[in-house]
Order: sequence, then C-alpha cells, then structure tokens
Amino acid sequence: MKTAHIPGATAIDFSRSAVPRYVQLASLFRRRVEAGEWRVGQQIPTVDELAVECQVARATVRQALDLLEDEKLIARYRAKGTFVTGKPQEQFWCEVASDWSGQLIAPEGVTIEILTRGERRAPAPPDPQIGAMAPFYQHWRRRHWRNGKPYYLGDVYIDERVCARIAPESFETKTSMRILRELPGLEIAAAHQTLTLGSADPALAELLELPLNAPVAHVARSAVDSEGCLVFVGQGIYRGDVVRLDIKLK
Repeated sequence: MKTAHIPGATAIDFSRSAVPRYVQLASLFRRRVEAGEWRVGQQIPTVDELAVECQVARATVRQALDLLEDEKLIARYRAKGTFVTGKPQEQFWCEVASDWSGQLIAPEGVTIEILTRGERRAPAPPDPQIGAMAPFYQHWRRRHWRNGKPYYLGDVYIDERVCARIAPESFETKTSMRILRELPGLEIAAAHQTLTLGSADPALAELLELPLNAPVAHVARSAVDSEGCLVFVGQGIYRGDVVRLDIKLK
C-alpha cells in the first residue's frame, strides 16, 4: 500500500516521485523535527509505529532514520528508544537570493573549491530572447562547502573577452555576479534567474555527498551587458536539504 490512512495522520503518496521512498520518508521526519512536532529530547515513535502510520516496510523506516542519525538529529539507544538530539542547522541553509543585491554576497563561512579552471567551452544556449551569445566562453566549475559539507555545484561560463580582465583568484572567493559587478567598464543591463527542482544522478550524488535520487534545486542564471550580449551563463545545483527561497510578496 502506498498511502497512510491513520486518523490524525497526513496521507502520504510515495508513488508520485522517482525519489527513493526512504529519502522521501526522511524528508517528512526531518520536517517534523524542524517544525517542533518532534522536539529535542523527545522520544519519537517506534519503527513499528512509523511503519504502520506511513504504511511502509520497517526496513524503509530504518533507512530513513539512518539519514537523520547521520545528520545528528536523532540518537538510538538500545532498550530505550530513539530520541531527538538536535534540529537542522539553520546556519547551513543557503538562501537563494531573488534580487540582484543578494546575488553579490556569498553565505558566511563558505569555501569555494575550483574543479575546472578557465577551459574554453560554450554553454547550452539559453532562450535567444534573453541575449546574443558571445563568440567564445571560458568555463569554470566550482563546488561550494559549508560546515565541512558540499552544498552547491556551479558551472560558470563567462564571455572570454570579459574573462581576460578577471583575476583568477576572484573565482576562489566571490560569487559570479559579484565578479561581474566589480569589473571596471562592464555594465550589466539585465540579469535572469530560474529555479527548478530535480533529483541527484549518480555523478551529482557523489559530488554533493547525497543519496542517489535525493532532491536538488537547479538554478539557471544569466547576465546581459549593455550591448545585449550574454556575458555570463551560470548553471548551479543546490542540495535540496539546505536550500531556502525567500520572496517578499508585494
């Protein structure tokens, strides 16, 4: 059976996603800790109780709880039960800025690892209405770390004519938008960002230290200069368990 029909419980349909059932279940349990439904110090329901509530195998519940234990959110004690020991670290959350100024600031405590340096490579062309492609681009691949964990993988493509004026060390400390913003003589006339949700393939799961098919957020960014040329194309992927999108409603 795929859905729970326990009085007072939320119905769960695991069939709607390709993400493994135990990963979906871990996300549900993690939200309970975040929301305070499972408070720090509190004993949570047993594996048998959770299996009945969610109508999944006991082994699936154990796999989900393994993920929470790895994150140090719970601790298991023989003959005593499982207790909440911490809440998800809010300082590990990464806010995806929805305005220009937010794109200029890297989260506190972030280190940037360079995986690919300045190779000539063209990005996949975005919507032609956004801007015209540059003749050549340089490609940089970067992995961002925080609290000892990788949380973001980014592919940066910058117009080769612009890239020639950028100090290579800038890629080790600054966001792409900040690099462009601080470059003398370059005027960014327009910038665009799109966020979509997906799941981690084997290569991505290894790079971001995630379970296979774990949720991720794909972000596509672009910047156009005053002449309508796409001077920057960015393709980034965030771990789904750390990303947060805040938008002020007008």
